[in-house]
Amino acid sequence: MSGHSKFANIKHKKEKNDAAKGKIFTVIGREIAVAVKEGGADPNNNSRLRDVIAKAKANNMPNDTIERGIKKAAGDANSVNYEYVSYEGYGPNGIAIIVDALTDNKNRTAANVRSAFTKGNGNVGTPGCVSYMFDKKGQIIVDKEECEMDADDLMMLALDAGAEDFSDEEDSFEIITDPDTFSEVRQKLEEEGIAMASAEVTMIPQNYVELTDENAVKSLQRTLDLLDEDDDVQAVYHNWDE
Repeated sequence: MSGHSKFANIKHKKEKNDAAKGKIFTVIGREIAVAVKEGGADPNNNSRLRDVIAKAKANNMPNDTIERGIKKAAGDANSVNYEYVSYEGYGPNGIAIIVDALTDNKNRTAANVRSAFTKGNGNVGTPGCVSYMFDKKGQIIVDKEECEMDADDLMMLALDAGAEDFSDEEDSFEIITDPDTFSEVRQKLEEEGIAMASAEVTMIPQNYVELTDENAVKSLQRTLDLLDEDDDVQAVYHNWDE
């Protein structure tokens, strides 16, 4: 599985960083609101909401915060006016970047994303300009320290549930699924009591690009930091080999 391991371990470590918790909770809160508006407040009848709740738990969001978010969205569905938008572009040295956002003001979000690219010496491109370099996949990361199941047994469990690939990394296991079977695989692991460090449908680069120029690294990091600080931005995917 070329490339996946580095991505998985970096992602795993970043999401453990408490400094990012506030942003992650904002992101997940919006996803809960949209999921409830689109499919109702009962997770048993709303697979998208089930997946968002699993993501929330993987990021240590308290249960009462999750329940409050669901109740608020259910009680005032008309006030939920977020819509998904996606931007694609290039960082220094042609690094491919995809930005997913959930916004109630597309003009504001577009201006902020464009500014983040510009300040990092990059530019926003046309839809589809870089997404062909990524594969949309379900990705589940299991922390080895929190997993009591044997690696071979976990692999068989995941593959039997419909996973496409299983990777044994330095500090974690990575399970890759087709987006359509992600919910099914995630739910099966949950039923077996497997703690997941992260579980979501994501964009995985087909190839990674190294940056050797220090200024290019600084510029790219500036863009990524600015995007990370923007509450409208849900996720950022790139093919930089960190």
